[in-house]
Amino acid sequence: MNTKECIEMAESSILHTYNRYQLSIDKGDGVYLYDSDGNKYLDFQAGIAVYAFGYGNKKINDALKEQIDKIIHTSNLYYNEPAATAAKRLIKLAGMDRIFFTNSGTEAIEGAVKTARRYAYDKDGCTDHEIIAMKHSFHGRSMGALSVTGNEKYQEPFKPLIGGVKFAEFNNLDSVKSLVNDKTCAIILEPVQGEGGIYPATEEFMKGIRKICDENDILLIFDEIQCGMGRTGKMFAHEHYGVKPDIMTLAKALGCGVPVGAFLTTEKAAALKPGDHGTTYGGNPFAAAAVNAVLDLFEQTNVLENVIEVSEYFEKELDKITEDFECVSGHRGKGLMQGLILNKPANDVVLKAIDNGLLVITAGAQILRMLPPLIITKENVDEMIKILRKALQ
Repeated sequence: MNTKECIEMAESSILHTYNRYQLSIDKGDGVYLYDSDGNKYLDFQAGIAVYAFGYGNKKINDALKEQIDKIIHTSNLYYNEPAATAAKRLIKLAGMDRIFFTNSGTEAIEGAVKTARRYAYDKDGCTDHEIIAMKHSFHGRSMGALSVTGNEKYQEPFKPLIGGVKFAEFNNLDSVKSLVNDKTCAIILEPVQGEGGIYPATEEFMKGIRKICDENDILLIFDEIQCGMGRTGKMFAHEHYGVKPDIMTLAKALGCGVPVGAFLTTEKAAALKPGDHGTTYGGNPFAAAAVNAVLDLFEQTNVLENVIEVSEYFEKELDKITEDFECVSGHRGKGLMQGLILNKPANDVVLKAIDNGLLVITAGAQILRMLPPLIITKENVDEMIKILRKALQ
């Protein structure tokens, strides 16, 4: 099936909730993707920060094939070894105490919000608790996750959402303090805002939020779905700030292509009880096998060192782009999570990049978002910059 045939079939059958680019991806190899017509693309979006180790990684593929021959799914009525192993490894890596596996990042946020509300309910038996989220944040599109997503555009058609959510200014500690009261049960934020425009938190903000939570017995939730799992040069983005959450959500690169997410909690915050929460597929043997293979790769390779080294080079090249093009006013981000700030529609550049064999995406109307596989080399950066220059021209 060629690209035209695939697009026509999809458009006649699939609910139109995405404005897709006119590409039909057929296969991937390393940091490259190939469409149904055989065209090759350098991939600097990695399935939106999913494919940390690139496409066709043999260790991940072999682990999944081996698990398929054993069993894919059993339900959570029973234990399974891959999930037990992945759970133990992840909580040790994160310095947390408990974990719940989900199928996606959105579901991880749902579980985190429910955990915070259950924690507060257990303290006083009341159901009128509040959560403070950040403006311009993005946590997902289900009703609970949407309720803590600070973007009116996503929320408006689906109101009323869950109540008791207030929105503060990101990186503005006074804005947060003004919203705290005796009903506040949690504060949720992304250490690096992704969809909102690639905004890293400041150290002052992160440490100030932690102090507020400690002083008021409020749970701190970090959404590390996009910025976690090595993307910023640390395993988790909050490690840059020396601040630890009470609840953390993960997904995307956690399974490197296999749909899996998780929320992790400290023992103090592990408030959910039997019957409070559940999932049919979450943490099944197949998904957990993917998590274990991904954790093996983080342990056995120097990928974090690579992120640090290559991202430094990448940022210098983006500095040159900023100097050379009037339509570029700068860039921001951490590690291999970078946003190029334009004074023109970013999607125009995305389309030109596709035409020249490069895949990048947007983060808002004028931010070009770059989330390459963590295994990219300086040579890949050079190739990307060469194409980006053509697209910007």
